[in-house]
Formats: sequence, C-alpha cells, structure tokens
Amino acid sequence: MTIDEVKDALAGYDGRELTLMEVCGSHTRAIAEYGIPGILSPKIRLLSGPGCPVCVTPSSYIDRLLEIGRQPGHVITTFGDLMRVPGSDSSLSEAKSEGVRVDMVYSPMQVVTMAAEEPEKTFVFAAVGFETTIPVYAALVDCIIKKDIRNIRLLLSLKTMPKVIAHLMEGGAAIDGFLAPGHVSVVTGANAFRPLAETYGIPFVVGGFEAKELLLAIYDLVRLQGQGVVKNDYPSVVTAEGNPAASELCDTYFTPADALWRGMGTIPGSGLLLKKEYRRLDMGSDALLSDHKKNAACICGQVLMGKKLPGECPLFAKACTPEHPQGACMVSGEGSCRAYFVYQR
Repeated sequence: MTIDEVKDALAGYDGRELTLMEVCGSHTRAIAEYGIPGILSPKIRLLSGPGCPVCVTPSSYIDRLLEIGRQPGHVITTFGDLMRVPGSDSSLSEAKSEGVRVDMVYSPMQVVTMAAEEPEKTFVFAAVGFETTIPVYAALVDCIIKKDIRNIRLLLSLKTMPKVIAHLMEGGAAIDGFLAPGHVSVVTGANAFRPLAETYGIPFVVGGFEAKELLLAIYDLVRLQGQGVVKNDYPSVVTAEGNPAASELCDTYFTPADALWRGMGTIPGSGLLLKKEYRRLDMGSDALLSDHKKNAACICGQVLMGKKLPGECPLFAKACTPEHPQGACMVSGEGSCRAYFVYQR
C-alpha cells in the first residue's frame, strides 16, 4: 500500500473501537509532533504508556542523589533530562543552584575522564533508562572494572519493558495492541514481545519514528487486531533476535530485580541491579523503596498506565507546565504531559 492509502484506511476505519498504546517516549513525542491523532478515525484511540525513563524514575531516586551530592567530596553526574525531575522536596537543578555539585554529561564515559582529573572526588553517575541505554552503562562498569577505577560509583534506576507491559495488562488495562518501542527492540529484538502477544492475544508492532513509519505501524495494529502476533515494521535497524553482544555485556554485570516505578509501585523483576560481585560500585540502588509526590494532585502514575489523559489532570497547563513541572511527565521531552502541552496532542 502507498502511504496515502494507509492514511485513507486509518481515517476511514469504521470497525470496533480500538485503544492502542505506544510504550516509547520517543514515539510519544513523534506522534504528537506529527499530529498523527488528528489523522485517525475517532474509533482509533492512542494512549501513551510508561516508556519515558525519566518519567518512571521514583522520587526516592532523586532524594538519594541529593543525599549523596550533599556529602563532602561527592559529585553527581547525569544527563540533562534528569535535572528537573521532582524528588520529595527538591530537584537536582534546585540543589545545584544551592551549591551541590551536579555535572551534566552527554555520555557516561565522560565520567572516566572526569574521575581521572579529580582523583580526590567520588563521581556518582545517575544511571537511568531502559534496555536502550543499559548496554552503555554496562560498558561503563566494564571500563571501571578493567581499569580498576576507584572513584566512580553508580546509582541505578534501570527498567525493562516487557515486565511493565505485563503489569499493565494484568492490572486490567483495556489495550488492543501495542506500538512496540523501536530503540529498545534494537537491543532486545522483536521476539522479546512474542510471549506477551501470545499471552494476551493482541498484536505488537515494532515501529520507527518517522511519520510514514508510525502510520504504517498503527495501520498494522488495526489490521492485526485480535491476533497474538508480533510484526517488525522497523527492519532497517531491528532484527528478530536483537543485539546479542549488547545483551551479553548486560548479563555480565546486571541481574533482574524488583523495581519501583513512579506512580505505579513496585513491579517484580522489572528492573536490574549490579550482580553481587560488583555491588561495591553501587550507591544504594536496592534501597529505593518509597515514592512521594511533590504535589499530591499530580496524576502522573495514572497517565503512565493509560488510565488518564494529561488534560484530565487538574494541574495540567495550570500549576504544571514545562517551566514549572509538578510531575516527571512534564519534565522530559519524551514525557506524555509535555508532549500534550507542547504539541496540543
């Protein structure tokens, strides 16, 4: 089919009402930016799921980073997206303005150079992410071990995608199909979603990030409704089995563990921690057990689970804006609330 035929088919769809969910923050942003919901039939509803790593990071993780950063001789290193995520009472950005040393980096490997230049400091890298970035963190650990670097530590908030999708479905989410995450699938492979598709009898389609790729993936989800199958619409970078070298590196240093998700509670086996023999590099990741809202009215958790739309939050576009976020979903460029706000999704 041509892309025009795909668009016409999606606009003219008149079957049963379908609810489809994307579980990738980059998909959330692209869908909003391209205005794709406005192209679809009213009978096709798109929801954003828990695919933004910053959005699902619990407040206790930010609190622990702040606690570490206030200790003499410690430096927090992080990607920029994490700076404004609210903890219980403060954020890394606010702490930095108060004198806590928080250095932004573009790659975890920058920390190796920083640690060599200031051997008297302990550099703590904030490792947050899904399967997409976990191999990069594994490479950092590999470098620390092999070079015997003594002044780098990590605080982990690592999540895995299949477990949270199962959690949504077991919790009664009425989802008719999932737009599977393209970047995650590069590492895991499309087949990682096959057990979920077969268990719940719904399609999973791995999609790219351009407008044409997204429309084709949504079209295939509609076409395959009711079938427990996986289709790969992103074959230029995603294979059935993924990247075995990256997976092997991750398996060398990390082991599955229960993980706390912001607004969603603890999901068994949905996270990763350093293996016991490497736990000396960790700064307390296994003790992140609490999650507190900065603003009690924030409904980030319900948005992440597809139970509410951002516009249904009483704070949305009022007390909560990208300039003054009350919840993590408004912070990241991949967050549901920010995408809805910026692009009027």
